[in-house]
Amino acid sequence: MQRADDFIDLLKSLIRNPSVVGAEHSFFRVLQRELEERGARVTWYEGLLVAQGRNPDAAMFSAHIDRHGLICTGPNEFQYAAFVTGNRSDLLGNSVSEKLMMKIVDRFQGVSVMAYEPWSGSYRGSGVIKRAYVCEFRNNLIFEVDGLAHLVAGTPVAFTDHLTIEDDILSAQLDNVLTAAHLVHLFALGFQGTAFFTAQEEAGSSWRYLLEWFRRFNDGTERLIVVDTSPYPDRDTADQQEVVLRRRDVNAEFHPQTTTMLEGLCREHGIPFGYKDTYIDAQNRIAVERGLETQSLGSTELGRIVAASNGFVQGTTLQIPTTNYHTMEESSTMAANDAFSRLLVLMAERAGGLEP
Repeated sequence: MQRADDFIDLLKSLIRNPSVVGAEHSFFRVLQRELEERGARVTWYEGLLVAQGRNPDAAMFSAHIDRHGLICTGPNEFQYAAFVTGNRSDLLGNSVSEKLMMKIVDRFQGVSVMAYEPWSGSYRGSGVIKRAYVCEFRNNLIFEVDGLAHLVAGTPVAFTDHLTIEDDILSAQLDNVLTAAHLVHLFALGFQGTAFFTAQEEAGSSWRYLLEWFRRFNDGTERLIVVDTSPYPDRDTADQQEVVLRRRDVNAEFHPQTTTMLEGLCREHGIPFGYKDTYIDAQNRIAVERGLETQSLGSTELGRIVAASNGFVQGTTLQIPTTNYHTMEESSTMAANDAFSRLLVLMAERAGGLEP
């Protein structure tokens, strides 16, 4: 990776700045500073920050910047921010499944948290998650937190986080500050195209902000590259590829020529890759043979925008394989990050969007 130490310093800084889903404004301010220091022209829209160089049409990348956290919903009461932001409750007939709630209920017990003012990012106190439980009356996930009884409803609470590096493996709550950091770093390497940074992806809303930008200028594309992390069950499985491609997700088929272009770059430069949809299909065949439950192809920001726009906005995805998804120990290798960065540079060069 070019200027790897600079990238690690940037990633450490971004991880320390909170960006709870639904309360991302303060993180947008941090991104604006980092991007402008690297020569980008930055424009804010609702739920979207757009960074552009001198040749904005050359290449387009998009990363979501929200991370999981909590939000205060009453006196000393906290709920999972993604559920609140996405209006996921029985009151609206769009409840979170019991299976999903039980998957999360023990995930963050004992985790340190910090509260902040969502616009400025000002510190509002710290605490520790004591326990989480499903409220039988509301059928919703409730968190108890020691140390934050003074907060008022609406205050976001982020998981206290920092980057650790051990045996060339990066660990933190990486989804999706990791690939957002790569896009910021790309401007330091001379990128002159366009990078989108979207809010509320974890609540399923980010595609709306991105699609509105394209409709605002009545200018669709077939070359949008949406970047993210991609979870695998263990390190051995994740390490079978350095980058993850997709031909489709549960929502839509991706642009085949753009996907083929990305695969061609991987082959040309010796970068190991895997297709996530192919992997899931293979796992599901095994599950059916064993009488087990199958898994979904997953829902991506790109798939949602392709389906909603009827192909007005198209492209493909590029992801970094990780383990321990949606925890404070989500991990990726330096080799995967190096390959990911190389591909971003190669795509920018091919599109004429990179200057020395």
